[in-house]
Amino acid sequence: MKIAMMVAGQFPIPQPQNIVYAPMDIAAYISEELVKRGHTVHFYAPTGSRVKASKIISGNLSPLDKVIKKFEKNADFCKIFSLWDQYLISLIFKNHKKEKYDLIHIHPVDRALPFALENFDVPVVYTLHDPIYSWRAKIFNLFSSKNQYYVPISNAQKKPAPELNYLKTIYNGIKLEEFPFSEKSGDYLLFVGRIMKEKGVAEAVQIAKKLNEKLLIIGPTSKDNYWNKKIKPYLGKKIKYIGYVPRKKLFRYYRNAKAFLFPLQWDEPFGLTMTESMACGTPVIAYNRGSIPEIIRNGKNGFVVKNLKEMIVAIKNIEKINRKECRSSVEAQFSFKTMADNYEKEFLKIIRKNND
Repeated sequence: MKIAMMVAGQFPIPQPQNIVYAPMDIAAYISEELVKRGHTVHFYAPTGSRVKASKIISGNLSPLDKVIKKFEKNADFCKIFSLWDQYLISLIFKNHKKEKYDLIHIHPVDRALPFALENFDVPVVYTLHDPIYSWRAKIFNLFSSKNQYYVPISNAQKKPAPELNYLKTIYNGIKLEEFPFSEKSGDYLLFVGRIMKEKGVAEAVQIAKKLNEKLLIIGPTSKDNYWNKKIKPYLGKKIKYIGYVPRKKLFRYYRNAKAFLFPLQWDEPFGLTMTESMACGTPVIAYNRGSIPEIIRNGKNGFVVKNLKEMIVAIKNIEKINRKECRSSVEAQFSFKTMADNYEKEFLKIIRKNND
């Protein structure tokens, strides 16, 4: 196969510190594994990117985070973000005329749809990383064509728009060697992720406070009103904010936690932090939103709960979870090799169909 792949124009790969953007890790894993299997991958990314691909193509595009401070204060940053991505996407379709890609794999779906409509001869696959809100479902249908396919990262993600041209659900995978298992736990609860309302950080803080438990909070924050009102006032000896931790060092916190708290306030499309935690042996307790029941087997590798009251009960019963069961569930379903297997199979299927 000869594949063009693109995930973001804003940042180089790997992304800078304090930037958490799981699609970049996922795209890099897929590229690495496909190249290892003998396929050709042209990875489109801004200058300075380092990813295992057959070729990295930047089109001399500087990462947006390197130049954005030079722009006017009244610049329309939402449009700038989109145009930075669209520049790389336009290069893919321009180069397709000479490279003759078998397939184009793009992650920022919203910004690529118009280009695919002008290039019916090549299959375009989008991995969906966000919930399919009603406005997004409307746009997807307006731009639909037979050469465009969507990869959901959970079955729950498809529910708002079941009529789209979906491929098989492919769960995000992790490199298991980066998350070593520990059969023993420490004495603290853990939250890892972006510090934002949707992730339920404030709820995790309130739960720890009610139980007088230790809670470690890890992840980038913009120090906005949510942080200042819901998180910062409760920090102290029991509830601590660690800050940003590079992904390869997260295992130190995962493996020593007794439970990972995920009291979500939105329909989570997947949630890599859950599988990372379980790979280290730490069970996850999460609200029943979005992908949660597909990842957590209630009572086996964690608990699926409805509300704060049930989460408190689950924390008190966390020792009933076998930490080995947490690890084995990730090994069975959520390794990056399993993810790459599924992408390879789906890509080959589409290419054969396109060539018939």
